[in-house]
Amino acid sequence: MKINDIEIPRLLLRGFTKEDALWAYSIWNNPEMGQYLPDEAKEDIDDEYLHMLEGLGEDDECCYLIPVFKDSLERVGTCSFMISEDKKVYDIAYCVHKNFWGQGYATEIAQGMIDYARAQGAEKVTIFVGQENAASNRVAQKCGGNIVGENTYKKRGTDTIMKDYKYEIVL
Repeated sequence: MKINDIEIPRLLLRGFTKEDALWAYSIWNNPEMGQYLPDEAKEDIDDEYLHMLEGLGEDDECCYLIPVFKDSLERVGTCSFMISEDKKVYDIAYCVHKNFWGQGYATEIAQGMIDYARAQGAEKVTIFVGQENAASNRVAQKCGGNIVGENTYKKRGTDTIMKDYKYEIVL
């Protein structure tokens, strides 16, 4: 799903390109940065998985974006959203590279996607956050999220069961 860039105070959320695949891989599959994500940590590059990531910018169901600094266009992280069939609910996700942790970028990215969803006529935004991910839970709460459910999932390629909270923001 393609959209125009979303401009937020310090960043642009631009469309995901084939050239962003290795960047996303380096975050999502890193043991530290991807600890609470569904992707497994990988020491070596998995060429098949990387090839799949190269096509994310063309995904019909999910809008994958890359937050970049407005001035330098340096990548900051990744984010995405999926829209319900009735276009009333946006499910958002965000991940910031550890070089930029603790600087408010995750909150800015999440709030930018929430504002975008509101402008598109959405009625609510949902965010699934790992229960042990204190920083991301704070982001969801800062953005007005309230916990409305809990879930578990199996981390891809492992036997690890993860627990998450489902946050909801009514627009």
